[in-house]
Amino acid sequence: MLHTPRPVEIVSAAIGEGARDGGCKYGASALLAAGLAQALSDSGCEVGARTMVTSDPLQATDRMDTVARFNQALAEAVAPLALTGAQLLVLGGDHSCAVGSWSGMAQALRPHGRLGLIWVDAHLDAHTPESSESNAPHGMPLAALLGHGSAALTQLFGWSGKIRPENLAIIGARSYESAERQLLESLGVQVIYMEEVARRGFEDCFAQARAAVTAGCAGWGVSLDIDGLDPGDAPATGTPVAHGIALAEAMAALRSCHGDPRLVGLEIVEYNPLHDFGGQTARAVIALAVAGLGVPATAASAALAARPA
Repeated sequence: MLHTPRPVEIVSAAIGEGARDGGCKYGASALLAAGLAQALSDSGCEVGARTMVTSDPLQATDRMDTVARFNQALAEAVAPLALTGAQLLVLGGDHSCAVGSWSGMAQALRPHGRLGLIWVDAHLDAHTPESSESNAPHGMPLAALLGHGSAALTQLFGWSGKIRPENLAIIGARSYESAERQLLESLGVQVIYMEEVARRGFEDCFAQARAAVTAGCAGWGVSLDIDGLDPGDAPATGTPVAHGIALAEAMAALRSCHGDPRLVGLEIVEYNPLHDFGGQTARAVIALAVAGLGVPATAASAALAARPA
């Protein structure tokens, strides 16, 4: 059965203050300049107006305050977009932006049910300010979404636990600290480490994760950190980690999401254009976005035929 393609709303999450290397703040602008929106349109997507949220450290007291203020603004921008029924494409920015992205989507879905989330990343991103030696906010978003950490991040919209542990799955982790792993294990979060991904294949692991996070949920999404991919395919990120997920496998898994009416959004983060000599990683990100949100030829043709003359 063919589904009518939904429009795609692009949200630029321009923040780099949460990372050690802040060049990812310019990632969304660079990707749009490289033709991402046009590539989606060429694939059959109806691309809506673009929304940009930008961090402003001059208005903040410190790094964490910058991240908190930004995520509040991002969440408030995302929530009404999610209510329109469009699929959202959030372009980071460092991964701290995930707090705002998924808090906004969870708020929009809250009257209808829970939000599920697949997190593709080389890292666990489950530190709290107390457990993190680096105190880098881009290492804290998952803990915050689960309700642990700074209240400025956990209490957006006045409630915590935007993602329940049983509706979260992490794929591809291979660089993390014991405190993060202990927190996730204590909560019962499903983590499919890179060793298992290499053995079973990413598509199989993604299918398992999707079945888990969507159970009983009103909607679900994917947050994909570019460092989850193998650096040979996508080197332009601030924290590359060897032996990652092959780009071709990631694209194939995202294509499996086509036609799922509960897919509310795809977030792609940590692309750093300052390291992208020759544009290899920009092309990889564009390919991922089209794989996840682009319209298959048969569905695009059916939608076109159904339009009034």
